[in-house]
Amino acid sequence: MKTYSQIGKINLYFGTDKHPKSKAFIRQAKNISFQVTTKPVKYITVFDETTKRKFKFRKCDFDMETCIDVHKDLADGVEGFIFFTGDGDFEPLYKLLIGKQKQVIVVYMHGHLGREIYRMNRGIYKISIEKLEKQSGVKLTG
Repeated sequence: MKTYSQIGKINLYFGTDKHPKSKAFIRQAKNISFQVTTKPVKYITVFDETTKRKFKFRKCDFDMETCIDVHKDLADGVEGFIFFTGDGDFEPLYKLLIGKQKQVIVVYMHGHLGREIYRMNRGIYKISIEKLEKQSGVKLTG
């Protein structure tokens, strides 16, 4: 994305974890000029009554941080946004942007597009990362 002069900045929202790879990833993103927003990952323990086993889930949402940044970008005159998430929680934000006649592109992993976003038919361009890879000939996933 850095090769396109039209792209002013790239925001990355990523949870800080104890794992060294997590910290290294954040450092690497900063080194290549991403605007990194981070906060500690939460660990939630869930007990399964049926199997009598405990599971730990990692959780770190950035919905509010993303919305705040989008509003700042709107005030700065940004005309288009590319979101690399299929999260259905972003539907109200996408609708707001579409209502302001901003370009909204959503790139998502196959099978990971929220029903709310799937149902949106106007003013938004949606594409799976797999299809984007085929069209561009560039491998984008690990």
